[in-house]
Amino acid sequence: MEKEQEIKNAEFQNFENLPQQETSKEKIINNKLELLLDVTLPVSIELGRTTMVIKDILELDRGSVIELDKLASEPVDVIVNGKKIAEGEVVVIDKHFGIRITNLVAVEERIKNVKK
Repeated sequence: MEKEQEIKNAEFQNFENLPQQETSKEKIINNKLELLLDVTLPVSIELGRTTMVIKDILELDRGSVIELDKLASEPVDVIVNGKKIAEGEVVVIDKHFGIRITNLVAVEERIKNVKK
């Protein structure tokens, strides 16, 4: 005499909505980054570049114009600690210049550049 066995469908927990836990490597990286968050870095905006011969540099005078390699419509580079991290457009805020960020270098690339 065989007993009739009850067969049930398997039920699985939904893991999509669970809070993600950091791996130990991520925790170490985040802890190290936490230490750096209050470090002050130099920020500069680069409108463009050019090269000049010494003779032309010595002839510069008030009112001289130096032509740069970028067009007026091109974005300017946002440089942090000597590394490009973004591009933007020049804006005026009250009586000061500012930069509206239009394109960012990927976060991973920015972190890698900070290490260099």
